[in-house]
Amino acid sequence: MTNTATTTRSLFDTYSGLPDLALPNRVVMAPMTRARSTPDGLATAQMAAYYAQRATAGLIVSEGIQPSLLGQSNPLTPGLHTPAQAESWKQVTGAVHANGGRIFAQIMHGGRIGHPDTTGLRPVGPSAVAARDAMVFTPTGPQPAPVPRELSTGEAAREALVYGSAAARAIEAGFDGVELHGANGYLIGQFLSSSANRRTDAYGGPVAGRIRFAVEAAAAAADAIGGSRVGIRLSPGAGIWDAIDEDLPELYGTLLAELAPLGLAYVHLEATAEEEVLLGLRRAWPGTLIVNPAVPGGPVPADRKAADRWLGLGADLISFGRAFLANPDLVERLRAGLPIDPHDEAAFYTGGEKGYLTYTSYRY
Repeated sequence: MTNTATTTRSLFDTYSGLPDLALPNRVVMAPMTRARSTPDGLATAQMAAYYAQRATAGLIVSEGIQPSLLGQSNPLTPGLHTPAQAESWKQVTGAVHANGGRIFAQIMHGGRIGHPDTTGLRPVGPSAVAARDAMVFTPTGPQPAPVPRELSTGEAAREALVYGSAAARAIEAGFDGVELHGANGYLIGQFLSSSANRRTDAYGGPVAGRIRFAVEAAAAAADAIGGSRVGIRLSPGAGIWDAIDEDLPELYGTLLAELAPLGLAYVHLEATAEEEVLLGLRRAWPGTLIVNPAVPGGPVPADRKAADRWLGLGADLISFGRAFLANPDLVERLRAGLPIDPHDEAAFYTGGEKGYLTYTSYRY
């Protein structure tokens, strides 16, 4: 794998840089919350159909899956912390594989972005600091983000291990690997953040302390299933859910240096920092790099032009989020220059088939 811009890449080239998977193209379906699980966190037949429709992607990364009840952020999101939940995912992974696809499970611990009305538990975080001006989803509607309970030093170490147990369940459920959600202000991102993490123990303070949780979570997953089946998603400088990063080149450069010996499958970067910072991280990371060119919540989804540009800048794979929602055949639409249908944002989290299974492939 080369990480310079001297090699001409196409979105539709095969990719063999992941040790355990050969990808037929360089298009990745990014993780997106859809809130279609059962109340007890089981995957459903509708979810199996949804992911199977998009199996032409080189790689699918699932919606965020909580590794524990404590880690659940939103209502009706799926889990991987009980045998029944792992069993329920087999219909999803089986459908994707039957359609010729590959799928990683995104393991997402919400940390302080949760609510007792959703889980019956007080959310936890690196410090007892609530996300400012944030409204979190609950079964009765949005409510202010609560002040989390600060994890003790021992609890933080144990909470990192849940990523490993969830990774093991993911493989049992038929996933090809896992992606740790270290982006967008959830638990890993909260430990990285100097605003959410005000600790003075080994998990806080300087950069070496703030990256510790992320490294231990990745190591736990790698120990459980092998580093070559573990990726991590990061959003440098995004500030989502009031998790503010500082000193981005040092923070994320040091993190990547600590992750490199684990032999991870990939790093998945959101384009949330200045381009110079992201290019520095490309140079710092020796393995496969996925880039999502779209800014989270921004007005413009990633498109072919943005994808080609980042491939030229050294990305190995390009992830698309919102463009995949209304276009299950997105790979073919990009290849043939076909129109990209708009998605219905009002149906993102409403449950049911509308805005979920009602989108179709392009009709010539």
